[in-house]
Amino acid sequence: MKPKKILKIVAGVIIFFTLPSLLFFGFLYFKYNEELPVGSQPEKAEILAHKMLIALNSAAYDATNVLEWTFKNRHHYKWNKKENTCEVSWKNYKVILNLNNPNTSEVYIDKLKVEDSNNADLIKTATDYFNNDSFWLVAPYKVLDNGVSRSIVKHNGKDALLVTYNQGGSTPGDSYLWILDQDYKPTTFKMWVDILPIGGLEASWDSWKTTNTGAQLPTHHKLLFLGIELDNIKTSK
Repeated sequence: MKPKKILKIVAGVIIFFTLPSLLFFGFLYFKYNEELPVGSQPEKAEILAHKMLIALNSAAYDATNVLEWTFKNRHHYKWNKKENTCEVSWKNYKVILNLNNPNTSEVYIDKLKVEDSNNADLIKTATDYFNNDSFWLVAPYKVLDNGVSRSIVKHNGKDALLVTYNQGGSTPGDSYLWILDQDYKPTTFKMWVDILPIGGLEASWDSWKTTNTGAQLPTHHKLLFLGIELDNIKTSK
């Protein structure tokens, strides 16, 4: 087969697989992409943030020391809030994260503790998993964290809470617009995050579960046509 014909075949295959993806991304971008809104009234935002936390019984969450859950049936967690450690498991790996000092975290492969040059990569992977997956579990309770700015944005004629994480986590600078129901409980948020190329995508916060410590945690999110499941949720004091 001539080189020119081979190039044509390769180019055709690339176009065949990439063009639909590009068209689909273009459709999503023009349909959903929104600029980050400019918030105002920070004093009013403080009040709205506290109303949201009261609606979720944040006192029960604060009194909860241990949270266990599975994220999308792939990553498994046992987080000790009091000690600020988390056991993160996926595939044949387990990392016992020291969230105050990640370099001292312990790494296990096939249940055997290991200490080698790959530990730093696995610790970073576990940390990134934890930052992302715990956010989908407890994000509403983090609106008063240090380094978070809060403001009011009008959404469908009602006040919504815009929060921006100026420090911490894996992607500082991410912003979320919390949309609340009449009882100030979150129903959805819109995201402007570094990991997503489309701003303003909306994810649901529903299927709330009241755990045995009284903390309210979500078991499902819907993002476009995708479902994000959080299973095996357990809490203890």
